[in-house]
Amino acid sequence: MTSSAGDNSQPIKFVEVLRREAADEPGPVHTGAVTKETQIIAIYGKGGIGKSFTLANLSYMMAQQGKKVLLIGCDPKSDTTSLLFGGKACPTIIETSSRLKLAGQAVSIGDVCFKRDGVFAMELGGPEVGRGCGGRGIIHGFETLEKLGFHDWGFDFVLLDFLGDVVCGGFGLPIARDMCQKVIVVASNDLQSLYVANNVCSAVEYFRKLGGNVGVAGMVINKDDGTGEAQAFAGNAGIPILAAIPADEDIRRKSASYEIIGRPGGQWAPLFEELALNVAEAPPVRPKPQTQDQLLGLFSADTVGRNVVLEPATTFDMMGRHDLVKPTLEVVYDEA
Repeated sequence: MTSSAGDNSQPIKFVEVLRREAADEPGPVHTGAVTKETQIIAIYGKGGIGKSFTLANLSYMMAQQGKKVLLIGCDPKSDTTSLLFGGKACPTIIETSSRLKLAGQAVSIGDVCFKRDGVFAMELGGPEVGRGCGGRGIIHGFETLEKLGFHDWGFDFVLLDFLGDVVCGGFGLPIARDMCQKVIVVASNDLQSLYVANNVCSAVEYFRKLGGNVGVAGMVINKDDGTGEAQAFAGNAGIPILAAIPADEDIRRKSASYEIIGRPGGQWAPLFEELALNVAEAPPVRPKPQTQDQLLGLFSADTVGRNVVLEPATTFDMMGRHDLVKPTLEVVYDEA
């Protein structure tokens, strides 16, 4: 931005341009309804509670209903897509990117994303045991996805399968960075899975207080035996039940043989059709995390040992002899 040759006018300094731009008032903050078409939903739960089973059948049913769905496994075990692909291992983003980087090549969509009957799926993966941080692997995986155009992909739903047992930063990424609009928790009628679900609710509430926008859309009860603890927790936490999948031998057997049961017209179709509808329509809400005592209160005292009294240990317990009085090593100065 300088004057032309022979012009006596002074050049416009770059700093002046910056000042003019800084003087422009920003537009008003958007307060209307969210219009982003893609729903990005993070699903959390205790390891082994059935997230992958739930998501494989949910994503399959959504695809058969005409939705464009992407399922992303964010568990270091890399087993989210195993049921969807009939037990076949899906190449992970971390493994693939490392291999191609050594060969001097870049990762492309076809290297890491695969599809079956309308469902698109991929696995972030994780480091080998003892050779890295799983949470950092999650962060690296999403950095790779962003380079591949993650925010420009045209899906109706993106479902993220996250391990809920781990509380380090990488696994809280969708909540902490507002990467998703809502969270769903998968739990059962046992204390440990509800403890994990409560931790997720606590994380959501923590980041809401910091100005975040993610909420909990509800809970899926898996292996429901009808005892009611998970339903009671959801009521206390102020989140709805999106579906209750029964502890049924037919479901267990078919899941173990990598069979999709969320097929239109099948025995379990109505269950997953309702779940798909509820997942799509459930609004994100602020949960009410429970205290440890409130969680324990969902179960009988005999089940959780609530009547146990904590007895302090003594030096005799630890050393086999009574307390020894040793002179202090602290330096004490006389008053002046």
